[in-house]
Amino acid sequence: MAQTLSIVIPAYNEENTIIEILTALKAVVLPNGLAKELVIVDDCSKDDTLKRIEAFMNNNPSLDIKLHSLIKNGGKGGALHKGFELATGDFIIIQDADLEYDPNEYALLLRPMLEGKADVVYGSRFIGGSPHRILFFWHTIGNKFLTFLSNMFTNLNLTDMETCYKLFRADILKGLTLKEKQFGFEPEVTAKMSRIPNIRIYEVGISYYGRTYAEGKKINWKDGMWALWCIFRYNVLRFL
Repeated sequence: MAQTLSIVIPAYNEENTIIEILTALKAVVLPNGLAKELVIVDDCSKDDTLKRIEAFMNNNPSLDIKLHSLIKNGGKGGALHKGFELATGDFIIIQDADLEYDPNEYALLLRPMLEGKADVVYGSRFIGGSPHRILFFWHTIGNKFLTFLSNMFTNLNLTDMETCYKLFRADILKGLTLKEKQFGFEPEVTAKMSRIPNIRIYEVGISYYGRTYAEGKKINWKDGMWALWCIFRYNVLRFL
């Protein structure tokens, strides 16, 4: 029986990009005959994101799509928690609803997983020779600083802890108790993964087509400060 990749897509006010990313996901051909399951969680969007998702589903009845609409905004982490709960695949990957990450690179992340070498694979925006849009200097410094601090506590040598592209064996991810509702998800899941005995974590280079704030980018300095607290919280205080 073919294995399945569950693609978890948290979406909040992404009416301008949601159809394009879903169309791209529809076209992706996965290696080794993997089937794909799209798990979309609308995070109580205030625009037409939900209507456009529903229209896409109606126009593509053959696609395996699960849609859940939160009745209250739960933040990216909250939407991801629901998506992980609904996912039924053997592997789970996170896909933002914007166009900053390219689904055609799933094969890069899946390779060490399908070869039986990895349990978790991170897609790094800071290694490899793939295209990277040049944008915010302080965002880059902030990302590298947070990754550095996270690595100090986890004893990992990641280059991009804050990346969206994280691929997990489903059984391992579902075995974690995750609490963070906002962007603290990244340091929390990294801290908790690092403590699993004999966990095999890999990292591969990916491209990055970042957005400006005018184009819809949502993360800001406050999220960075919360991520800093979460590094301390889940590594030093060891919150469950």
